[in-house]
Amino acid sequence: PDTGMITAPMPGTFYTSGAPELPPFVKEGDHVGIGTVVCIVEAMKVMNEVKSEISGVVSKVLVENGCPVEFGQPLFEVRID
Repeated sequence: PDTGMITAPMPGTFYTSGAPELPPFVKEGDHVGIGTVVCIVEAMKVMNEVKSEISGVVSKVLVENGCPVEFGQPLFEVRID
């Protein structure tokens, strides 16, 4: 199956959920569709929702919660359906 990547739209800090006490938006094995919120990248105190531009199953989460990311860095590997 084809594999796609969901990448960081901007540099910032990667968060798997909207708040520390909330479950992650997506985890490995979850299906995402186009427009599904997959994570948050905080840049300059603004919480930016990152939405999937592909449809498929998340096969790998490539970044740990709270880690810095660069523009274009792969965040999730997705098996495209």
